[in-house]
Amino acid sequence: MKNRKTVVLGTLGSVLDAGFHQERWQKWRPTVSLARHDDLLIDRFELLHQPSHLDLARCVAADLTRVSPKTEVHLHPQELRNPWDFEEVFASLHEFARQYSFDPDHEDYLIHITTGTHVQQICLFLLTESRHLPGRLVQTSPRDPKNRSAEGTYAIIDLDLSRYDRIAARFGKEAKEARSFLKSGIETRNERFNHLIEQIEHVAVHSRDPVLLMGPTGAGKSQLAKRIYELKKARHQLAGSFVEVNCATLRGDSAMSALFGHVKGAFTGALRDRPGLLRAADGGLLFLDEVGELGLDEQALLLRALEDKRFPPFGGDRDVTTDFQLITGTNRDLLERVQTGTFREDLLARLNLWTFRLPGLRERAEDIEPNLDYELDQFARKHGTRVTLSKEVRASFLKFALSPEARWSANFRDLNAAVTRMATLAVGGRITTSVLQEELDRLRASWSRPADASDDLTQLRATLGPERLAELDPFDQIQLAYVVRVCRDSHTLSEAGRTLFAVSRNQRQKTNDADRLGKYLARFGLTWADLRSPD
Repeated sequence: MKNRKTVVLGTLGSVLDAGFHQERWQKWRPTVSLARHDDLLIDRFELLHQPSHLDLARCVAADLTRVSPKTEVHLHPQELRNPWDFEEVFASLHEFARQYSFDPDHEDYLIHITTGTHVQQICLFLLTESRHLPGRLVQTSPRDPKNRSAEGTYAIIDLDLSRYDRIAARFGKEAKEARSFLKSGIETRNERFNHLIEQIEHVAVHSRDPVLLMGPTGAGKSQLAKRIYELKKARHQLAGSFVEVNCATLRGDSAMSALFGHVKGAFTGALRDRPGLLRAADGGLLFLDEVGELGLDEQALLLRALEDKRFPPFGGDRDVTTDFQLITGTNRDLLERVQTGTFREDLLARLNLWTFRLPGLRERAEDIEPNLDYELDQFARKHGTRVTLSKEVRASFLKFALSPEARWSANFRDLNAAVTRMATLAVGGRITTSVLQEELDRLRASWSRPADASDDLTQLRATLGPERLAELDPFDQIQLAYVVRVCRDSHTLSEAGRTLFAVSRNQRQKTNDADRLGKYLARFGLTWADLRSPD
């Protein structure tokens, strides 16, 4: 069986390969030196060169055959106006790769990346990595920089899958660390939330477009925005500051001034220029929480700042510039606000390219335990005191936390407050049964306050629509609104049924809370699926 041929493809080095006089044999010339190794037999050398370097190319070709008589040399002129122009160089090498008749079944190819401009070397690497050039990389070097002997050394770089597996493992480890960082190091057990964070991590690293974080109050939007900023800054993707604004606190002229700045004399009391928060975030990240509360004028100017990276400060007629990454947060239905005319449709279209809904604590019941440990760790870091709880106290807290009566209406803020209170009252650094019981009573009392009926009716209106709601008696509206709220706060139909029929179910020999609740909802044309919060 005939041995496979070895073919080298390389670029003429107009400096390193240069030399016409006898002294050239005493210097290291990468292209010629590659053929001088006894353990590397080259059958054919495909040498690419600029037409203006034809004489040097012919000299190098002659020297190649002199040191390796069995090596066949082919010259390939390549006209490049600028060998440092990436687009031009890549196009030229890509065209050569398309037209060359490779025969990988019978020949092995080595791509020499020592000579040529750095741009040419990078393009050869990329074309080899993409398999447009079906070979391995070969790199040559002198034995000693101080003694540039004619033979030198060479190394073959094989871009095989095992190497990529190791590289991929490194990137995978880095991505995993980034996801853990975004979760504050909490080992989240909720599969859907883990998938959500994985998506957010990828977008945070690969995009500068606006991100919209949706979710109930206390779901962690502000903390996640700060973590995204810290992640991007660690990757050297942001150099500026993190600027956080709660838009619900901004009203009237003060909103314009706070966000966009003002010029001296813009209004009574404007004694000097003010740069504003958008300019303070230049080069960094701006987090606008409760963005749905912005007025229409502020929305219009924010849209301009996003699209043009410039805007006029309040009271000014000359634009200022700023460039920042924007993250917005809201617990409102912005599409509904667009329909009611209180939020600009064009701004929403700009904000919701990347929209992520953060689930509330009740939707992540399996994450309550790791978050309990996280809050205890945070308390220890802040106060310098490690607080613990016994196995029995821990079990009692988790039993309550996972029960239907635990509403967690403020989500992680409720959990943080509960742990902080218990840890503060823990004498000797240990949460006792009595401390736990006091806290559970406190939580029950705070959650037992009657909910605002108008909020329940607003939710019911969004569920049924105004026309269907108008067809119901006021008594049915109030009752159904409460049922809808309980259902939305529950994980399952059975759980909601147990809460709603907590008294009457004890008077029945057989209980089927899910069936009973399902029939009640059916009276109004509703199903359990209709009441689940959107992902």
